[in-house]
Amino acid sequence: MENLKNIQPVDDFNWEAYEQGETYGDVSKDDLVKTYDETLNKVNDKEVVIGKVTSMNKREVVVNIGFKSDGVVPMSEFRYNPELKVGDEVEVYIESQEDKKGQLILSHKKARATRSWDRVNEALEKDEIVKGFIKCRTKGGMIVDVFGIEAFLPGSQIDVKPIRDYDVFVGKTMEFKIVKINQEFKNVVVSHKALIEAELEQQKKDIISKLEKGQVLEGTVKNITSYGVFIDLGGVDGLIHITDLSWGRVSHPEEIVQLDQKINVVILDFDDEKKRIALGLKQLTPHPWDALSAELKVGDTVKGKVVVMADYGAFIEIAPGVEGLIHVSEMSWTQHLRSAQDFMKVGDEIEAVVLTLDRDERKMSLGIKQLKADPWEDIETRFPVASKHTAKVRNFTNFGVFVEIEEGVDGLIHISDLSWTKKIKHPSEFTQIGAEIEVQVLEIDKENRRLSLGHKQLEENPWDVFETIFTVGSIHEGTIIEVLDKGAVISLPYGVEGFATPKHLVKEDGSQAAVDEKMEFKVIEFNKEAKRIILSHSRIHEDEQKTAKREASGEKKTAKRGKREDEPAMVTGSVEKTTLGDIEELAALKEKLSGSAE
Repeated sequence: MENLKNIQPVDDFNWEAYEQGETYGDVSKDDLVKTYDETLNKVNDKEVVIGKVTSMNKREVVVNIGFKSDGVVPMSEFRYNPELKVGDEVEVYIESQEDKKGQLILSHKKARATRSWDRVNEALEKDEIVKGFIKCRTKGGMIVDVFGIEAFLPGSQIDVKPIRDYDVFVGKTMEFKIVKINQEFKNVVVSHKALIEAELEQQKKDIISKLEKGQVLEGTVKNITSYGVFIDLGGVDGLIHITDLSWGRVSHPEEIVQLDQKINVVILDFDDEKKRIALGLKQLTPHPWDALSAELKVGDTVKGKVVVMADYGAFIEIAPGVEGLIHVSEMSWTQHLRSAQDFMKVGDEIEAVVLTLDRDERKMSLGIKQLKADPWEDIETRFPVASKHTAKVRNFTNFGVFVEIEEGVDGLIHISDLSWTKKIKHPSEFTQIGAEIEVQVLEIDKENRRLSLGHKQLEENPWDVFETIFTVGSIHEGTIIEVLDKGAVISLPYGVEGFATPKHLVKEDGSQAAVDEKMEFKVIEFNKEAKRIILSHSRIHEDEQKTAKREASGEKKTAKRGKREDEPAMVTGSVEKTTLGDIEELAALKEKLSGSAE
């Protein structure tokens, strides 16, 4: 109540004017309007002015430009500046002093755009650092809002290290340098990497000046390629070649390291300007050969894994970084050339015998055939002379057939030991590669690891019987099967062949005998060792003419056709069997002839 007592009425209040609706006292309405207008900024539409942020929320920013009402700007127009706060001065563009609702319409975006081109040019000229909001991804990089202009940030200019996920940068506000402006097309290119590089340049100089061969440094795996790994040494990059990652074989560097992994590396080499730095990882551990057991010696059996295959052999890793070669010749006792792939493949776990070991050269050779007994050690016991076996045809030569009785045991059948009767020009006429053939051991050459074998020896020699049938002077029917310059080949009974020279092929009428003619031939020579029978057709009619002359002169006929005086009579004529005859039948014939001779 005391407060109310102190309230005094205005002495000069014009109550009459108040009653009439006028409340301005002695000051006229016009004066008040004039005074009010003078306290406000005079603004024009389509003009850029400076305002102060008076309040803000997630959606809107209220800006006071000293006008009779405040303007509201969408918060999205300030995305590039997440640090905006009440009291900050901002540029705004006056769209309209009053809309239909009497509201002041402002735009911060248009204000920036109005001055943006001048500002980016100024920033480039003064090498200023500007803030930008990364709006989205685009081909080859990102789109950045700088002063309201959409600038391009190349992917290579985001950071000094390769970027694996571009999406993490979208929506971020970062500092940039303007590196390029195309005035004609109004294009702006910015870089964040340029800011980092400036800082790193000094670090680089410090690191490079201290580099020494053999120095061990910590680095971060920056990039992995098929040929090696790039390591960031703190602003300076070095390369670990794939061969310097591990003492063992490495198919791809990803087997050894991972991106962003921190590892210790040793400096192996660098160029004069120290721009290319060669690093090593395996050099930080002892060489596996140095850690190899001192007890390992030639003749020992080792286990390992096939890591590389070649036609000539296989490389076996018996410990990481320790490899031995198994030459294809040490994979099997057989002497036939085969590829190493026939015996093993990459990844196989195998056992092998150490054949040679050179610790200084860090080389060793291995063998797997040595795990089996040498088939030639007891060759005389298992394949004695005269023993019979089944072999496989491996190869041909002009002089014979190479066969394999078992793995590692080879032999040769000479062409002359294939058949008793057939005249074979090439082994392919008699058998074929891959076929099985029965053989008999004739001779053992242990030193050269070769057997002399025969096939015909499995059958009785029919020439023992032929000797009693094709006696000199006997006459047999034969067919000319081939005519040569030196004479003709004649097919005789029992599959045997004879030979007649041209003068012995003259018929009684003086004409020459031709191929496929069947006629009688007289044996004029028989050679069992050479397996040769010499025949004559003309000798038959020549002998008859001589006999006729002797009869005409009264001489007594002493010889009958088909028989000599000192020979038993025998039946001649056509014999149907023209291949190698049945041995039993020949033997029976021999007995019959022997009986008649007695």
